[in-house]
Amino acid sequence: MGRVAVTAAEVGPRFPLYADPADGRWTTTGRGSWAGGFWAGLLWLRARYTGAESDRRAAAACTARLEAWAGADTATRGLIFWYGTAAAGDDAEAAALRARAARACLSACDPELGILPWGDALGGPRLLARVDAVPGTVPLLAGAGPDGAAAAAAHLHRHLDLCLGRPGTGTPWFRPALGFEPATGRWQPCADPPPGWSRGQAWLLLAVADAMLRPAAGADGPARLAEAATLLLTRGEVLTGPPVPPADTAHPGGPADTSAAAITAVALLKLARTQGPRAEQYALRAEEILDRLTRSHLTGDDGARPPGMLLDGCYDAAKVLAVRHELVWGDFFLALALSALHGVTDITRV
Repeated sequence: MGRVAVTAAEVGPRFPLYADPADGRWTTTGRGSWAGGFWAGLLWLRARYTGAESDRRAAAACTARLEAWAGADTATRGLIFWYGTAAAGDDAEAAALRARAARACLSACDPELGILPWGDALGGPRLLARVDAVPGTVPLLAGAGPDGAAAAAAHLHRHLDLCLGRPGTGTPWFRPALGFEPATGRWQPCADPPPGWSRGQAWLLLAVADAMLRPAAGADGPARLAEAATLLLTRGEVLTGPPVPPADTAHPGGPADTSAAAITAVALLKLARTQGPRAEQYALRAEEILDRLTRSHLTGDDGARPPGMLLDGCYDAAKVLAVRHELVWGDFFLALALSALHGVTDITRV
């Protein structure tokens, strides 16, 4: 929370994206891009923690600056508006903005494809199915009434069918992104991001965990979610691999990604709340990951850099972009997990 205060003073009305590991200075964006909701979410977590009215006003003002994204053609509105408002509690303006974004996303859903398309607001092809289009999007859509709940279930299960292989089918077990070809009517895997993208696996596990905490639409919903969770946990070596995975599991000697670890810890804390037979194991693994992050990757009060920086996050290994940096979404998920452990936040609702 101290780091959040320092960041807020530095960035002003802009949105932090990633910070230099040497001096902690942030690279910022004017509108927030796909990650803007995580900064708003961090400010709401600070307001919950301190109880200060000034912190609540700062969080509300930041959330209001996200409004321009409500009508943007991007499935990352799930990341922006769910995580940017869910920690706001009963704040009426945040709830109204979330509802507006949910209705806009529902209107943009493609019933023939069964998804909210990736969109073209951030550049590139519009008709994509990507795993980072699922977390946040499912609870956001589900808030738009019965039609929204049906669209949320369709969006989730279609992504599971496309992105996760089923045993015995001969398909790769994980495909983080696929493009739709209207001429053939088929989905084709994309080369970027690569199949070993650990943050992609973490994003999808988070989406599955969220869905398991909510009623699943369709008779096979709960069974499919359990199957998906098991596949991600086992093939992704979530419970047995290193607490902080490489950014690309195909290159274990490359950069790590602490943001993937923080997202995974939140997903495991959510899975532990489902009260399944392995709930205790999930909770213990989440705490093991958080222990590694805070002991080995968080800056201390040594004067060299601002304390509280979660280092060794990897924005994009292939482009060599911010490969050992502090990432705003890594900070958010670490803070969310810690706030849940300390009883500040109900992890089942954020």
